[in-house]
Amino acid sequence: MIMNLRSDADGIIQESLAAILPDAAVEKALRGHTFGTGRIVLVAVGKAAWQMARAASDELGSRIDRGIVITKYGHIKGDIPNISCREAGHPVPDANSFAATQEALDLTTDLAAEDTVLFLLSGGGSALFEKPLIPPAELTDLTEQLLASGADIVAVNTLRKRMSAVKGGRFAEHCAPAQVFTIVLSDILGDPLDMIASGPAYPDTSTAKDAHAVMKKYSIRLSPAATKLLDAALPAELPNVTTHITGSVRELCAAAAEAAQRRGYTPVLLTDQLDCEAREAGRFLAAIARTHAHAGSFAYIAGGETVVQLKGRGRGGRNQEIALAAADGIAGIPNVAVFSVGSDGTDGPTDAAGGYVDGGTAAALAQERRSAAEALAENDAYPALNDVGGLIVTGPTGTNVNDVSVLLIRG
Repeated sequence: MIMNLRSDADGIIQESLAAILPDAAVEKALRGHTFGTGRIVLVAVGKAAWQMARAASDELGSRIDRGIVITKYGHIKGDIPNISCREAGHPVPDANSFAATQEALDLTTDLAAEDTVLFLLSGGGSALFEKPLIPPAELTDLTEQLLASGADIVAVNTLRKRMSAVKGGRFAEHCAPAQVFTIVLSDILGDPLDMIASGPAYPDTSTAKDAHAVMKKYSIRLSPAATKLLDAALPAELPNVTTHITGSVRELCAAAAEAAQRRGYTPVLLTDQLDCEAREAGRFLAAIARTHAHAGSFAYIAGGETVVQLKGRGRGGRNQEIALAAADGIAGIPNVAVFSVGSDGTDGPTDAAGGYVDGGTAAALAQERRSAAEALAENDAYPALNDVGGLIVTGPTGTNVNDVSVLLIRG
């Protein structure tokens, strides 16, 4: 039974991710858009940037005058005609982030009103697309503080955009008078366009008061110069921008439901707005399992983006913590499994997409002289899951629309 559950989980993951690749959505958006008579300059930013750029190149061909892809290390899968492909740091920006961003700015300088910047944006852009207004070392420190604080992505980006020359609508302002046609692959719950990748081409809806509140709530340390930047005005209007949003965690959950149903499970969507602590989500799924373990074959699905408050020095990610946190709660139940994956194929600073546990995981951890509780206390889910075959490794997927967590019960 346990082996069948793992096989089912792997199949659901594979089919769900294949269903939400951005290629078809990008092509559809481009076919429905009329470009001006001038040049088309492509700028693709984010974890799904290469996949989106390739789809655009396949659709537009030689109409693209020049362009650049800026994506995470290991995410480029080949050359694209007339487009430079660059890899950079994520989740903390690095020198390659800054250099690639400057290249994008150079490509979009001195454009005319009849020109168009085709801006393909996906999650991860906040780190990958960056020209800091503070020293790089301070930006690194700020990013690490925010990632460790447990703040959600909206709070994180409310601060980050004010430290940048390209975020908060400033990139689109730089491109004027050229038109900016943005295709966005959403990785934030509710699809707030000013927060996805910190909104380089969308007017800011947060305020200086919001930014100061985030700084205070999460005890973020900033230099006086950086603190002053919180009060700087960001573009309130961007008349040169047209935005088309495609892809979301809702589609990921729907794809998971269909894949589970094909395997004989009755899918139940719990939420597509999951935004709690990762380990609490795992414990909640385990509680559902204990209640319904003998009720039939069900797949309980939750999509969203949880947070992890870093207190230990281990390796892992939010999806690995969701899975590991469920292990003790389902221990000994032979027909139950919990898995959670990031749709981009990476979970935290690891090579895993997420984690899988079932009724035998707790006993397997004990044989390795490990426990889920100890690993979670040190934020060390990766080696614990690795020792018991619980890591899910997909490699870069070419998309990025949040995470999906699934409880499987085989009746």
